[in-house]
Amino acid sequence: MQRLQDLKETFFGLEVVQQQLLISSAVAIGGILAYWVFRSKEAKTIPIGHGWWGKGKKPLSEDDQIHTFTITTSDEEIKDLHARLDLTRYTDPLEDSHFNFGFNSTYLKRVVSHWRNVYDWKKQVAALNQYPHFKTKIEGLDVHFIRVCPPSRENQKVVPLMLVHGWPGSFYEFYKIIPLLTQNHDGVAFEVICPSIPGYGYSEAPQKKGFDSVAAARIFLTLMERLGFSQFYLHGGDWGSAITTNMAQMKPDCVKGLHLTMFFIRSNFKMSLSLVIGRYLPFLVGFTREDVRRIYPYFQKNVWQMLEETGYMHIQATKPDTAGCAVNNSPVGLAAYILEKFSSCTDMKYRDLSDGGLERMFTLDDLLTNVMIYWTTSSMTSSMRFYKENFGNLINRLDFKTGVFVPTGLAAFPNELMHNPKVWAQTKYRNIYTYTFMPRGGHFAAFEEPQLLADDIVQFVKKVGKI
Repeated sequence: MQRLQDLKETFFGLEVVQQQLLISSAVAIGGILAYWVFRSKEAKTIPIGHGWWGKGKKPLSEDDQIHTFTITTSDEEIKDLHARLDLTRYTDPLEDSHFNFGFNSTYLKRVVSHWRNVYDWKKQVAALNQYPHFKTKIEGLDVHFIRVCPPSRENQKVVPLMLVHGWPGSFYEFYKIIPLLTQNHDGVAFEVICPSIPGYGYSEAPQKKGFDSVAAARIFLTLMERLGFSQFYLHGGDWGSAITTNMAQMKPDCVKGLHLTMFFIRSNFKMSLSLVIGRYLPFLVGFTREDVRRIYPYFQKNVWQMLEETGYMHIQATKPDTAGCAVNNSPVGLAAYILEKFSSCTDMKYRDLSDGGLERMFTLDDLLTNVMIYWTTSSMTSSMRFYKENFGNLINRLDFKTGVFVPTGLAAFPNELMHNPKVWAQTKYRNIYTYTFMPRGGHFAAFEEPQLLADDIVQFVKKVGKI
């Protein structure tokens, strides 16, 4: 009892700042202990499950053959596009609004003029077909993918790597990084597999409700097994990050390594505490100086800015088919809807430019080719449904509560939508081999900075494989 009294007198004899630090430290220690107790009891894998997403009832057997596929177009398809472009109605932008109200219609007219008079879809189709395309039936859906093997060389180790895109991207995002990965890196080269998420581009859209990232992960695991790979590496960003994370949670023995450019972290006590302390005592919560620079002011960067930029997410997570009716019928509306994201998600400062900064990182031909993949396949509505399917029951999803234990590499690009420090990432990804503060780049990393991303993937794989 006397000891308790002595402690009490000592505490109240401290200055107010010292008392606050002592309380914060005690809370932190208690939280960490509770956190470790929780971690020791949690599941380390998620069920693989099963599904059928085709029309009607599941048949007794399914064609499991892999078929070659070629992207095609026609004069009629191009003529229809041009007719719709010619009939576009525009609304004049507000003065000095730039991209802060969305896609600026003055610049949109320039994009459409290029699309109508310069852009050559037939030429782009030939460029898309430069890599081998395939389709195979999985769980009732025709799944599209490209598979690129490296040139044969002596004493070369070939590593299978799947790259998974997000929204509003496509497999085309990876066209610049593929030749960088398939070249020889001191005896290592990658065999690259890039699938289209079902409902995106040339992969068939699910016909039944419930198709989320877990279902996509299971389908892509089946794809890799069908291609003859028992072990492989994965890379993803945006929805690709969620899908590849689920793949690692389902079959960790098959996933030799997981590399991500965007990583979803469940909010927890440790994060909340670190936000309060981290700006003033970053070392106490595991923040680096770069973490502090990217996170704060927190409300401005991670709350207000996200509210400004995620209106599309709320629409697509609630009523995707309603908005889908508009963008599926108007190529200009579709382009504005997609390309606005390639502006702000590349660099938020581009919202203050009259052209959205789009041609600083991309060519109009590249941007329009991604749009055309959605337009010619009428896949915008089905791609938007992926939000509703994933956000509908997010709180109760087992994968959201389960850690990832495979070797993980994280590339933190400075203009990504949100920054997650390594100390936060470790609450989800328990075996981080590499965490890289990338010097430049945003959300569409492979499209913006293919060389930087390729170098980081190579570094990660070599470290994991001890090559």
